[in-house]
Amino acid sequence: MMRRIALLACLLLSFPFSAEALELTGEMEQGGLVIGRAEPGAKVSLDGMMLDVDESGTFAMGFDRDHGEGATLNIVYPDGRAETRSLAIAKRDWQIQRVEGVPQKYVTPPPDAMAAIARGTKLKTEARKTRANGAWFTEDFIWPVTGPISGVFGSQRYYNGEPRRPHYGVDVAAKTGAPIVAPASGLVTLADMDMYFEGGLVFLDHGQGVTTLIMHMSRIDVKAGDFVKQGEVIGAVGGTGRATGPHLHWGMYWRGAYLDPQPLAGPMPENGGAAGGN
Repeated sequence: MMRRIALLACLLLSFPFSAEALELTGEMEQGGLVIGRAEPGAKVSLDGMMLDVDESGTFAMGFDRDHGEGATLNIVYPDGRAETRSLAIAKRDWQIQRVEGVPQKYVTPPPDAMAAIARGTKLKTEARKTRANGAWFTEDFIWPVTGPISGVFGSQRYYNGEPRRPHYGVDVAAKTGAPIVAPASGLVTLADMDMYFEGGLVFLDHGQGVTTLIMHMSRIDVKAGDFVKQGEVIGAVGGTGRATGPHLHWGMYWRGAYLDPQPLAGPMPENGGAAGGN
């Protein structure tokens, strides 16, 4: 809660609010999730895309890893008044690693994997079409599991001079079988143990499309359609899929934008905290 209050205080210094204040809390940067609160009944759009606004006026928006330096927020209030906000999106520096001499079989999936990849792509595409009605993304996120952070959001490797897909999540080193808990409440939209890249994979929609992705799981304890509360065990750590060893990969996205979950959860608990422990 103190983290959210501090973020709101920073934004208050930047925006001159009126009595009908539009409140924005969160990281206005690449990979950042921002929570907005407008007058109930207002219509809000970001760069021309209409946002989901619940009956209390709460909405979510996010900025992809490669988002440009600006965005435009438009609000139409119930009485017909319109307002436009120009948002400055901070650019971040990403970790870049170049690796040469890697055998091609470790860089490009073999031809006999194409059917499995296509199956996984179809399942993920269908799951992303669903946006849960809820605002559980307003909860203070917790770590799904605790341990040393072994990979950060936005990093990218070049193998033999060719860029690979950026790392869209945060990795936490943990033992196989360590319990994974829901970082915030939400609706399970995908739960599958047989994904080619991700292995055991769960999508957990925290409302309005703000979705957690948990990968490489050794066990899944939930199924699509389940509602889980923050802190509830959803499965266990593993090294399934294209993983070099057991760890938790926690990713997040919102309507096509990949987000950085690490700032949402704050510092890693030293002694397990509310997260699953290892």
